[in-house]
Amino acid sequence: MILTIGPVAHGGHFVARTPEGQVVFVRHALPGETVRVEVTEDDGRFLRADAVEVISPSPHRVVAPCPLAHPGGCGGCDFQHVDPTYQRSLKAAVVHEQLERLAGLDWPVSVEEEPPTLRWRTRMQYVELPGGRRGLRKHRSHDVVEVEDCLIAASDARTERGGTVVEHVGPHSFEVAADGFWQVHPAAPQVLVDAVLGMLRPRPGERSLDLYAGVGLFSAFLAEHGPVVAVEGNRGAASYAERNLAGTDARVLHGPVDRVLRRGLEGRFDLVVLDPPRVGAKRKVVEAVTALGPRAVAYVACDPAALARDVGYFAEAGYALGKLRAFDLFPMTHHVECVALLEPR
Repeated sequence: MILTIGPVAHGGHFVARTPEGQVVFVRHALPGETVRVEVTEDDGRFLRADAVEVISPSPHRVVAPCPLAHPGGCGGCDFQHVDPTYQRSLKAAVVHEQLERLAGLDWPVSVEEEPPTLRWRTRMQYVELPGGRRGLRKHRSHDVVEVEDCLIAASDARTERGGTVVEHVGPHSFEVAADGFWQVHPAAPQVLVDAVLGMLRPRPGERSLDLYAGVGLFSAFLAEHGPVVAVEGNRGAASYAERNLAGTDARVLHGPVDRVLRRGLEGRFDLVVLDPPRVGAKRKVVEAVTALGPRAVAYVACDPAALARDVGYFAEAGYALGKLRAFDLFPMTHHVECVALLEPR
């Protein structure tokens, strides 16, 4: 069918409607375009589709650098066909819409550029194919597309699993498992540390709580200002955090964040950092954090919907959004990283 494309939606799709009014989430399109689409899924409530022919292109459409960024090709990049400046506008629109819909906030959002737009990904997970070849999966599929050269992969991107690697951020070094969690954009760790510290403005002697602490990135910098308790649910990451934070004023607790908070923590915390997985912190964790009465909370989020939902929970508990910064740390994809400051009203 031929459709006119509407606004961007969370998840890298664009919203259109059939003549009968059914919602269609379209990939490989842009707002305002007229495209011919091929339906890929029908779940009864809405359709998913790919734009297979552009009849009336957007001025923001460009030729995709990657020859595999097309319907039926590699599913790794949603926005290869979009001018990089406009990519950031689309991501800002998604963050704004989620905050408005889920938190009731009309909050102005801009997404900050973090070069490069290609060759930025420092870690890759390929599917091994016969004959030493490798590939990546199609969108929402287990099917594999052979990839000779991924254009968002750095020339020295790691593909190994198991062993330990060392990452450097400012004056600190961090051991991390090669297949463990670490930001994949080379600028991301320092950018996020600067954003968190800039929002919290830690004062000498203040006590900090670092939740979902990973291998101790934020704790290492917070410990320069005062004592830190770092909580991490993954045993391997917690072990690395203990080594990385040895000799600092930081203590590592291993256990699921919600359970550790439910058991209770001794003393008062002035500052809290939340860096949860994509599903967000959720209500119980937010309520436990606000019950501690910190003067400021920095929330690092890779999913705008989870962030907006939790900002709403913070509002219910008396904490308001004070600042928000968004960073384009996943160029050519729909993903965006945000840092939010929550403060008592």
